[in-house]
Amino acid sequence: MHGKIMNASFDALVIGGGIAGGEAALNLANNGFKVLIVEKDLSIGGKMILLSKVFPTLDCSACITTPKVSEISRHPGITIFTGSEVKSISRKSETSFEAVVIKTPRYVIGEDCTGCQLCEQACPVLVHDQFQYNLVGRKAAYIPFSIASPRVAAIDIENCTLCGACEKVCPTKCIDFTQEEEEYCIDVKTVIIATGFNLFDPLKIPRYGYGTYKNIITSMQMERQLAPTRPFNTILRPGDGKVPDRIAYVLCTGSRDMTVGNPICSQICCMYSIKQAQLLMGALPMADVTIYYINIRSFGKGFEEFYDQAKGMGVNFVKGKIGKITENENGNLNLRYEDINENVVRESEHDLVVLSVGVLPNTDSKALFHDGDLKLDPFSFVDQADPLASPSKTSIDGVFVAGTATGPMDIPDSILSAGASSAEAISYLNRRL
Repeated sequence: MHGKIMNASFDALVIGGGIAGGEAALNLANNGFKVLIVEKDLSIGGKMILLSKVFPTLDCSACITTPKVSEISRHPGITIFTGSEVKSISRKSETSFEAVVIKTPRYVIGEDCTGCQLCEQACPVLVHDQFQYNLVGRKAAYIPFSIASPRVAAIDIENCTLCGACEKVCPTKCIDFTQEEEEYCIDVKTVIIATGFNLFDPLKIPRYGYGTYKNIITSMQMERQLAPTRPFNTILRPGDGKVPDRIAYVLCTGSRDMTVGNPICSQICCMYSIKQAQLLMGALPMADVTIYYINIRSFGKGFEEFYDQAKGMGVNFVKGKIGKITENENGNLNLRYEDINENVVRESEHDLVVLSVGVLPNTDSKALFHDGDLKLDPFSFVDQADPLASPSKTSIDGVFVAGTATGPMDIPDSILSAGASSAEAISYLNRRL
């Protein structure tokens, strides 16, 4: 059910509030244009705000992202819709588009919420916390994570029992269960697609045992355990809460694999696994960390030195393809793999296995344009009309693309891509003023 349909107009619509979308919006706003960011999650910042550190410098990811997110949130030229989705975009004229945006209710009046978390403490309902990648639980009334922007509570209405506990303790009386979906008709002159990427679901590789064996986690779950806003005070394996002694990384989980429909290299998996291995060596000095790989692709500035640094710290690199993972009675895991250098099949035991999942395209943007075909490349990323001369241009005039919506890339490349897309959008807008 929709509430009142509202109209608004902006110079630019940025779809996605991750690091690429935020950077593009900030560049546009700093040049005097009115920008709307539409983000489907409850906070802007994308995946970067959830990371521990960035490679190869090991700078704190949250320390970089939080000031940038704050700048975006406070900019007078930027309007942000979180918990919202663009349903359709159609060309209204040669110089404008009409976008239909659905803003889902938060059941909290954002302007009145102080972020005190009293509603969270009072709520009796416990569910999995998607922002901690299901490592821990959260309440049905919750703030997504401690450095979320906006830091405003939300009610998970699907799990809420309507007991009223949150309403009773809210000091500003900002809980509002009468909120409805709001539909906006937005007039914009240009669109930037910054919808980011999806992570590969390792359930598609049953022989790895993810979802069956409790001590097999994804790289994002390990990332959360290493981050400053982590759920635990140390590194724990989820099966029994034990601090792991022997940790294995399985690279190319869902990358360079035709059998799961993703034949391309995800570009970031080697380096984020090496980064996590280095951080684990610091957090757990007595632990053994082994990385099973097909090829290490350390192609960027400082990447090879970063790889050498990990080897010097004692990280064990094994060139081998994992065939199968099985579980022992004590929760430890046996990895059966092909030792490529020795051309033999071996087995090794570890007490925690991390699957280095790959990058998949986010294809949501394909269905947005009703009267203009947004072309995708053979791997379902947004196609770049001229990847060398103008990498942010798409098949639709006035629509540009930024960040990993075009393909796998690391954070610096995403920011560069955002700069290119915003520059193209500014040039496009100036030509039509």
